[in-house]
Amino acid sequence: MSSSPAAIEPGQRLAALRSALSAASLDGVVIPRFDAYQGEVVAPHDERLAYMTGFTGSAGIALVTADRAVVFVDGRYQVQVRREVDLSAFEIEHFYDAPIEQWLERHAVAGQRFGVNTMLVPGRLFDLLEAGLGRAGAELVGLEADLVDTIWPDQPEPPLGAIKPFPLAFAGEDSATKRNRIAAALGRIGADLLVETQPDNIAWLLNIRGGDIARTPVAHSTLLLDRTGTAEWFVDARKLPNDRTAIVSDGLQISPAEGLLDAIAQRGQGNVIAVDPAFAPVAVRQAVERAGGSVVSQFSPVTLAKAVKNPVEINGFRRAHVEDGVAWVEFIAWLMAEGPRRLAAGDPVTEMEAQAELLKFREQRQDFVEESFSPIAAAGSNAAMCHYSSKPDTNAPITAELPFLLDTGGQYFGGTTDATRTFMLGTPTAEVRRTYTAVLQGFIALMTAQFPTTATGHYLDALARRPLWDLGLDFDHGTGHGVGHFLSVHEHPHRFGKVVNPFTFEPGVIMTIEPGYYSEGGFGLRVENQVEVVAGAPGFLRFDTLTLVPIELSMVDAEQLNRSDIAFLDAYHARVRAALAGRLSPCAATYLEAATAPLHQQLAA
Repeated sequence: MSSSPAAIEPGQRLAALRSALSAASLDGVVIPRFDAYQGEVVAPHDERLAYMTGFTGSAGIALVTADRAVVFVDGRYQVQVRREVDLSAFEIEHFYDAPIEQWLERHAVAGQRFGVNTMLVPGRLFDLLEAGLGRAGAELVGLEADLVDTIWPDQPEPPLGAIKPFPLAFAGEDSATKRNRIAAALGRIGADLLVETQPDNIAWLLNIRGGDIARTPVAHSTLLLDRTGTAEWFVDARKLPNDRTAIVSDGLQISPAEGLLDAIAQRGQGNVIAVDPAFAPVAVRQAVERAGGSVVSQFSPVTLAKAVKNPVEINGFRRAHVEDGVAWVEFIAWLMAEGPRRLAAGDPVTEMEAQAELLKFREQRQDFVEESFSPIAAAGSNAAMCHYSSKPDTNAPITAELPFLLDTGGQYFGGTTDATRTFMLGTPTAEVRRTYTAVLQGFIALMTAQFPTTATGHYLDALARRPLWDLGLDFDHGTGHGVGHFLSVHEHPHRFGKVVNPFTFEPGVIMTIEPGYYSEGGFGLRVENQVEVVAGAPGFLRFDTLTLVPIELSMVDAEQLNRSDIAFLDAYHARVRAALAGRLSPCAATYLEAATAPLHQQLAA
């Protein structure tokens, strides 16, 4: 009987990787967080960055050389990475402020060779790395075999989650119609073929859902689509149901999962092929070029079409948010009753207990499937890490002294939800009251904005930051993101943030609005709603709320609110109360009545 290969202990992995570098005649290797599908959430098989560094966040990249190792993360993870990574072995850099290509330009030596797995980086990033090294006189070497995999003897197997059809009653448009729409878009950009490598795009296009990664119902696969709307789907057949009639239709051919690059080699010559430079692995572009085809670097037309929800999808979102709102209110009523009682008994509610309790309430709701991301249940100083995830060794009590931040969402057949509320069981400090009020004012400013149809996310982002800027404060993450329809909770291409985003909005786009403030080592605050983009005045758009959860007002300095702030809060709470009335337990109904009363009544209570 054979035994499993012996695991390599975390403290030995850098040495093992450096030995692999030497054997491959390389001076360094780039380790992305991405998998071959450029996903934000990856399967255990693809957790190479976490395996090598200990960092478990959803975005980052590492560089290992013979004598240095660096982890690059964005502002969401600057605190977390320093808690998770061995700082005696790894340096920490900011993903945007001091990006990896600049590090390579400064520190690489002429003649050095750095490797990267070409299935794990998109073309745009590959070009940045290559240019940075080129300016230093060094070389970027594309690797077909991943060096981390060679020193990961107990690496989990690739996932084999079951693929299921997604009913037309929820999708609102059949797959053939979608494929023809995308084929027409190919014609407009002069492309003969589209290479699609993003699992959520393929799930939307084919009206299927999968189970290859946690909390995001997608299947790892790739696809080629031609200008007639005919598609070749590269997928492991073991994931497909025995009866494929509900999935496979005319114009859809099933091919082995590993066949994409070979198919490009066969079909590429003389063809113009659309490749997404931001999300398709650079190996795809290289395969087209080797085959004698021409590449059109084009943001995937599937991404753009998927972002604009149809009426059936929009109605599904609305139903899902009613169900989610009930779960949230039942939970908050429980927390506001149980939290103080448990504190008095010396047995405080903990982060993990709170997130589990909300999950219990969600599991009672119609069409709920699973959470839409790992909950961010963060008490006290843990909330200063804006993408913190509670674990048994960090599971903090919810106390009366500091706020408790809860950012969580659900996957419903009708839509994907995402909301954040921050709570206070005791009396807030002046600093908490001051900053929470500014966060709430920024939230209201963007929630109530009417803006031209030509506006993009990086312009609107400033509206949510202005009240914090007035205090000389800011937060180091985006102010909102697109949301998929029973798909990824972070959906491209729309974003609110400081980074330039060229995509304008239109009715049917689903977004979040989520300003925050984080005092390192102290506390964290955030308020988040999901919204749909709707028509405003002629030539303008605005946002309409989907989230139906009372906003905590115990931390607000009411004297700083203006009339429009108060009018928004009162109108929003009246809408929440009307939408959820009659759906709650007696305890939750009592809480809802108090929490959604007009502000002047709440202050007088």
